Amino acid sequence: MTLLPFIVLIGAMFLMTRSAKNKQRQAAQMRDQMGPGTGVRTIGGMYATVKEVHEDAVLLEVAPGVHAFYAKNAVGAVLDDAEYNRIVHGIDPDDTADDVDADDAADDTPVVPDDASSLTEAEDETADTEAADEDKKTDLSKPSAAADAPKEDKRDDDADAK
Repeated sequence: MTLLPFIVLIGAMFLMTRSAKNKQRQAAQMRDQMGPGTGVRTIGGMYATVKEVHEDAVLLEVAPGVHAFYAKNAVGAVLDDAEYNRIVHGIDPDDTADDVDADDAADDTPVVPDDASSLTEAEDETADTEAADEDKKTDLSKPSAAADAPKEDKRDDDADAK
């Protein structure tokens, strides 16, 4: 009778370590699936594309032209292409229906300029409109009585009665 709690405790510990080893094995298999071009999510929640896989580290492209080394253990999930494109690029595979042409989809995407010249032109136009708006602004503050009254020469020894 006194051995029963001890046996239950050992059994529970065995089950817990077994499930932990299972999770570690699955995580190792997932990380082995990584290859160049695979989309991943780090344990910090950052989405990136794998560029190179090394023994203990992986080179990730976190933004176009921005690369960073991460430990393989920092990769939380290896994503399939459809899920990665849906999350990162906003491309939903269900939206590509037969009735929507590729030309219509291309018209909806915003155009991003390659250089900053078009951005500075827009800033110049907004600066001109802001200057014109400042000229049109109305002063809504109340005029003070002291400003309208003639200024008298006051001395330090004169006391104001209030």
